[in-house]
Amino acid sequence: MSQSFGDWMAASLARVEHALESALPAADTHPAALHEAMRYAALGAGKRVRPLLVMAAGESVGAPGQALEAAGCAVELIHCYSLVHDDLPCMDDDVLRRGRPTVHVVWGEALAMLVGDALQARAFEVLGGIDLPATARMVAELAAAAGSTGMAGGQAIDLAAVGGPMAQAALEGMHRRKTGALLRASVRLGAMAAGPAAWQAAQPALDVYADAIGLAFQVVDDILDVEGDAATLGKTAGKDADQEKPTYVSVLGLDESKRMAASLHDAARAALEPLGAAGTRLRELADLIVLRRS
Repeated sequence: MSQSFGDWMAASLARVEHALESALPAADTHPAALHEAMRYAALGAGKRVRPLLVMAAGESVGAPGQALEAAGCAVELIHCYSLVHDDLPCMDDDVLRRGRPTVHVVWGEALAMLVGDALQARAFEVLGGIDLPATARMVAELAAAAGSTGMAGGQAIDLAAVGGPMAQAALEGMHRRKTGALLRASVRLGAMAAGPAAWQAAQPALDVYADAIGLAFQVVDDILDVEGDAATLGKTAGKDADQEKPTYVSVLGLDESKRMAASLHDAARAALEPLGAAGTRLRELADLIVLRRS
């Protein structure tokens, strides 16, 4: 590819940021406090891993760019809503997110709850507005990833597990829902936007890739929670241990967790071999996800 990964990522991030900016009401739109807080939660910060996966997967099978921007925007809005709710005192009770005070610290718990609700609703409004034969299926895909058998269910399992033991298999099951489901949906949504023929041809490889990278993302998160610091991570470090949450590090140990992340990294890259050069951006994103320091 003539464009470097850094240039591709910068251009893709600019497209996603523009889509998010356009999708959210202006800060002075009534009720202004709600809309200001929504923009605070969603704009100008974050790694945007999920929309980048949408873009890379879609481009690997020839999906139209405008549809990928909208799908990436929708996935990121779901992710941002989940962060706002996760940070609430009734959940993880965190005061720092993306290097800034969390939404409930700035605007209060009640408005933070509404911010999450509104971001989630806006995500489906954006995704449902895509003019593609696969739009209904894409909406269903994102809804399943965010719902009780996906992200929300994983969070429920996580809350119930605090302070107790958890076997590795149960931990993986939890994180396939809590973290992996939305990452997997990101890859699938990008490819689905290309149409049924392209999607069906690439689906076996992309699903294996997405499953591996979804787990790897969480394993690395758990490692960074131990080895990182708040200034680098942009969120409170050591929070999982303080709250007695089961993590890969607490279940497997630090060294074995690092070996697991490396193994999942290899599996993700190997899954893309059938795509050849078309899978380059997805390979590069796998490297970014596993080798990151924040």
